[in-house]
Amino acid sequence: MPLALAAIGIVYGDIGTSPLYTLKECLSGVHGIGAGRESVLGILSLVLWALILVVTVKYVLFIMRADNRGEGGILALMSLAQTASPHRSMLVVAAGLLGSALFFGDGIITPAISVLSAVEGIEIAAPSLAEYVVPAAIGILVALFAVQRHGTAAVGRLFGPIMVLWFATLAILGVVQLVANPSVLAAVDPRYAVSFFATHGLIGFLALGAVVLAVTGGEALYADMGHFGARPVRLAWIAFVLPSLALNYLGQGALVLAHPEAASNPFYLLAPGWALLPLVALATMATVIASQAVISGAYSLTQQAIQLGFCPRMEIRHTSEHQQGQIYMPEVNERLLIGVVALVLLFRSSGNLANAYGIAVTGTMTATTLLAWVVVRRVWHWSALPAVVVVGAFLAIDLAFLGANLMKVHEGGWIPLALAGLLCFLMTTWRRGRITLAQQLREDSIPISTFLDRLHRNTPVRVGGTAIYLTRHTDMLPNALLYNLKHNKVMHDRVVLLTVENVDVPRVAEAERLRMETLRPDLLRIFVRYGFMEIPDIPQAVADCSRFGLYFRPEETSYFLGRENLIPATHPPFSRLRERFFIILSRNSVSATDFFRIPPDRVVELGAQVPI
Repeated sequence: MPLALAAIGIVYGDIGTSPLYTLKECLSGVHGIGAGRESVLGILSLVLWALILVVTVKYVLFIMRADNRGEGGILALMSLAQTASPHRSMLVVAAGLLGSALFFGDGIITPAISVLSAVEGIEIAAPSLAEYVVPAAIGILVALFAVQRHGTAAVGRLFGPIMVLWFATLAILGVVQLVANPSVLAAVDPRYAVSFFATHGLIGFLALGAVVLAVTGGEALYADMGHFGARPVRLAWIAFVLPSLALNYLGQGALVLAHPEAASNPFYLLAPGWALLPLVALATMATVIASQAVISGAYSLTQQAIQLGFCPRMEIRHTSEHQQGQIYMPEVNERLLIGVVALVLLFRSSGNLANAYGIAVTGTMTATTLLAWVVVRRVWHWSALPAVVVVGAFLAIDLAFLGANLMKVHEGGWIPLALAGLLCFLMTTWRRGRITLAQQLREDSIPISTFLDRLHRNTPVRVGGTAIYLTRHTDMLPNALLYNLKHNKVMHDRVVLLTVENVDVPRVAEAERLRMETLRPDLLRIFVRYGFMEIPDIPQAVADCSRFGLYFRPEETSYFLGRENLIPATHPPFSRLRERFFIILSRNSVSATDFFRIPPDRVVELGAQVPI
C-alpha cells in the first residue's frame, strides 16, 4: 500500500489531470461535436472504453508484463526486443527511437497544456483576470524548472497525499452530478460509442483526436514501473485511479446533459462558486506534479539513450542519496524549459495546444505496440494466431487514434512531428558517427598481441605508479598509450587497459560488474559493465578491484584518456550535414573525466586530429 500511494503521486499525475481538458475539447474544441444527448453519451462511452481498453487492458494487464528485468519504458522495451530478435535490429531500433523522440515531444507539451488548463480556471472565477492566465502559467513553469536542480527527494513525499486528495476530489465532484442525473450511466454501454461513429462519420473519427487526451498518461504507467513494481501500479489504478476518473467524466457528462452551456468548461463548472478558487489551486498543484513526472521521465530516457549509445554524454547529477532513479540533467532541463515556454507563448490556451498534444502520445503508443509484437513472438513465444488477435487489436486502436490526430498536423500537430524528426536525426547521426570514429581509431591502432611482442623485444623506460587507459576495443591497444609511448617514450610500472561495457539490461549485479585478465604481470585488462539505468563510476570500480587482490593507491594512479579533435574529412562516410552535426555534438559532449567521475587532477589527456 505505501508503494501504491507513492505510485498515485508519481505515475498518475499526467492521466489524472486529463479531466481538466478532455471533455471540453471533445464537446466544444476545434472539432467539438456539440452538447446534444446522443453526442455527449457517445463521447463519454468512447472516453470510458478508451480508459478500459487502452490503459487497463493494454498497459496495466498486458504491456507491463513486458518488463526488462523490472524496468519499463520505450527504450527498455526496445532493448529487450532487440536482444530477442537481432535479425530485425534495424526495425526494432527505428521503432524505439521514434517512440522515444515522440516521448520528448510529450515531455514539452504536457507541462504546457497541464498548467495552462489549470490556471484557466481563473477565467471562470474572475473573467477580468483572463489576460493574466499566460503570464501566470509561465511563472509557474519557470519556478517548476528552476527547482529541478534540488531534486524531488524532499518534496516527493508530498506528491502521494496531494494526488490522493486530487483523485478524491474528482470522484466527489463527479458523484454529486451523477446523483442529480443518473441517466448518464447509460454511457457505459459501448453501443453508444458505435452509434456515435455511425451517426457522425468523419466528424466522429476526428473526435478521436480529442478522446485520446483521456489516456495521455498511459505510457507513464509503463515507463515508471521500475520505480515501484508492477503490482502497486496495478493496484493503484484498478482500486482508486480508474474509478475516480470514470466518476468525474460521468459527472461532467451529467452536468452537460442538464446544462449544455457548461460544455465550454465542464470540469470547473462542476464545482460550486465557493469552491472554485480552492479547486484552481489544487488543480495547479496536480498539474505541477504531472509535469514533474514527465520531466523526470525525460531525464531517465536521456540517461538510457546515453548508455545505449544514441546520445552524447551529458552532465548527470544525483539528487537523492537513497533513491537511485532520482537524477537531474541541467542541459535537458534548460532545453525543456525553453520549449515549454515557447509553446505557451505560441498557443496561449490549452484548447489550442490540444491540437499538438495527441500526435506525440499516439505515436509513442503505436511504437510500443509494434515492439510488443516482437516480445510476444520472440520472448513469450506466442503462436501467430493469438499474437495477431491481441496485438492486432491494440494496434488497430492505436492507429485509429494516430490517424485522427494526423488530421490536425496543420493545426499544431506538426510541432511534435518536427521535434521527433530532429531528435531521430541527431540520435542516428550520433550513433553512426561514433561507430565510424571507432573504426577510424581502430585503423590507427595496433593489436595488443603485436604490442606484447614488441614489448618483449624492446622494453621502454619504466616510471613508478599505475597508468589506467580507457579503451573501447578489447583487442587493440588504446591510442592514448600509443601517443604516450611515441611522445614521452615511457611506460608505467603497472598498466591497466580498462573497457566500459554498456549492456542491454537496466542494472548489472555487483558480482557481474568486473572482469579481469592478466596479459603479463605488469599489464592487466579490466572490464567494467553498466546497465542502461546506471551512471558509471570508474574510481569506484577501480577500488572494487580489491576483490581480485588488486589495490590501487589513488595518489599513485593516473588515468590516461584519448581526446579526438574531429575535423571534416575530404570524403566523409556520410553526408556533409550529418558530418557537421556529429562534430558539433562531439565538441559539446561532456568530457569523459566528468562523465566517468574521474578526479580531474589524476587525468592526462592525449589528443590527436581525426578526419571524419
